[in-house]
Amino acid sequence: MITLGIESTAHTLSIGVTRDGRVLSNAIDMYRAPKGKGMIPRELADHHAAVFAGVFRKALGDAEAGMDDVDLIAFSQGPGIGSALAVGCGAAKYLAEKYGKKLIGVNHCYAHVKISEHLAGMRNPLILYLSGGNSQIIIQRNGLYHVLGETLDIGIGNLFDNFARSIGMKHAHGSELERLAHGGKYVELPYSVKGMNLVFSGLLTHAEKVAKKESKKDVAYSLMETAFAMTCEATERALFLTRKKSLVICGGVAQNRRLQKMLETMCKEDKIKFGVAPDEFNRDNGAMIAYAGEVMYKKRKPAMKTEEWAPLPNQRIDRI
Repeated sequence: MITLGIESTAHTLSIGVTRDGRVLSNAIDMYRAPKGKGMIPRELADHHAAVFAGVFRKALGDAEAGMDDVDLIAFSQGPGIGSALAVGCGAAKYLAEKYGKKLIGVNHCYAHVKISEHLAGMRNPLILYLSGGNSQIIIQRNGLYHVLGETLDIGIGNLFDNFARSIGMKHAHGSELERLAHGGKYVELPYSVKGMNLVFSGLLTHAEKVAKKESKKDVAYSLMETAFAMTCEATERALFLTRKKSLVICGGVAQNRRLQKMLETMCKEDKIKFGVAPDEFNRDNGAMIAYAGEVMYKKRKPAMKTEEWAPLPNQRIDRI
């Protein structure tokens, strides 16, 4: 089965192609906001619409496939930014109608989870999902997903992006902040964990104040160390309570090497198997949507008509 997947939840427009679980292509084009600005929904939609044709051609070209070869079209249905989701959904519906293809909407978080489990070679682990808008500890039971703990305010990725923007970084992104933080020294910042839930807004506010008088490098380093330590504590508590023997981390923030090392050390001490997918599949990407779409279609073959599919900006993994 060949599946074409379209990802458009936020700043990334990506199209990937898979065949029976094997990735054939993964074309990506990411919107970069001007200095000092966040993601403006209208500009995201304009970007995705403008680059769609080029990304679409590259995905098919890299896969050495044509639309006649495609059996299923999958698209990111939610959660995400409404206007960005609408571009991907509209394009998927257009292609499905034009070429007479089956169509399926995919939960963005579910796609991160499934591609990471697949590439890490794990079955039903505890899942730590960290991205711009999401920070969740998830478990699967009886075929359904349950969120054991999550951020009560902002996602850890947004924490890093907002701080980077507040100190005037040209590209306010977690990966750029990670580079700035390298070699920094620890400055005391507030630490708050509520059971298996996390709170980051107070940490952000305090870090912004401290950055006005301390080295930005040191505050960036301290912000990341504190946020990661909080996340590790909540995750370790979930591992003990669920008695899981394996942990997978996924989502954009999962690319952070320091976080990977901290989790790996924790898991080694607790005799837990640790897994993480390659960076290409932790950032937002179309291949994960294609893979997850194929898994979902084989499980339940949804009977919805093309015109019935719609974006769901607030869709949660524990509601699918």
